[in-house]
Amino acid sequence: MLEQTTEMNLLYDFYGSLLRDKQRTLLEMYYHEDWSLGEIAEHQGVSRQAVFEAIKRAQTTLTELEEKLGLVQKHLERQKLAQEILARLEEVPEARLKVESLVKQMVDLD
Repeated sequence: MLEQTTEMNLLYDFYGSLLRDKQRTLLEMYYHEDWSLGEIAEHQGVSRQAVFEAIKRAQTTLTELEEKLGLVQKHLERQKLAQEILARLEEVPEARLKVESLVKQMVDLD
């Protein structure tokens, strides 16, 4: 469950602004605020099943966007490359001092 939550939060970070307002609200309640389906349903005045289906549709939308655009995968690859660059620069401390901040800025662009 934790792995799915982490994945959904990452997808939401990249693609959440492309969802409808209601979808964003439901995902935020469920994943960010850790509300149960029952709590969300009560708050929204709908059935638990309606909340479940709406969250499932939003998850599908996020997953499909990632499949088409691949922004999360590219982000993860950039992070891995940045770590590799910094690891290799351990051998040349003076170069690491000059490059480390640039590598971190590059990764933070996402």
